[in-house]
Amino acid sequence: MTDHLVSLDFASLYANFHAPIAAFDCGERCAPYNERGVPFCCDTRHMVPTAYQKEWEYLQGSTDLWHLWASDDLSLDAQLRQQTPEGMVLVECLGHRLCQRNYRTITCRAFPFFPYITRQGDFIGLAAYWEFEDSCWVISNLQVVTSEYRAQFISTFEYLFDQAPQEQENYQYFSSLMRRVFGRRHRAICLLHRNGQYYKVTPRNGRMRLIKPSQLPSFGPYRLAAELPFPDEINR
Repeated sequence: MTDHLVSLDFASLYANFHAPIAAFDCGERCAPYNERGVPFCCDTRHMVPTAYQKEWEYLQGSTDLWHLWASDDLSLDAQLRQQTPEGMVLVECLGHRLCQRNYRTITCRAFPFFPYITRQGDFIGLAAYWEFEDSCWVISNLQVVTSEYRAQFISTFEYLFDQAPQEQENYQYFSSLMRRVFGRRHRAICLLHRNGQYYKVTPRNGRMRLIKPSQLPSFGPYRLAAELPFPDEINR
């Protein structure tokens, strides 16, 4: 996989995947629910970013924002390293207040989404990492994801898949894992389709049902906030 990434121009890749996920700072919506007051996606107690080895080399030569991640918890350290795909490294930044947006990793830009690949191998849109449903505000508010972000996400991963077909295979496997998990839970998968619409996907047979933004689900504390008489008081 890494051999296919040697020629990647990460400066151009970053420049072409720079649109914010929403028209506002979504980190301000989730940070109050984190005891540290930090956006969950910027807190390595909850999410440790990864970088391609070649991406890490590019970052080392371009910025002092990142360093390799390490944990005093040896069990956690071993677990995460075992889960890290070949050709990638675990990294940690200096913190959200010191973020240099031009040098965010691809995984930071993509979070909380991954490319959803069908059984037939078609990349049809964005699905969310379900492990973060109770922490990530965006997963409970998919309607805020801009069309520009969606388009840049798709074009970036199409380019990566063209350069490194193994990456598409990896995400196809992860998509199949999501279908198994959601199938056992009798849940539909919410999909931000590449055509700009929202769908619920039946895990068992892949059937897609078009839905309105108002039909998108919310989770954890964000579901409770949405059910309050004046939800805008919480979500402003």
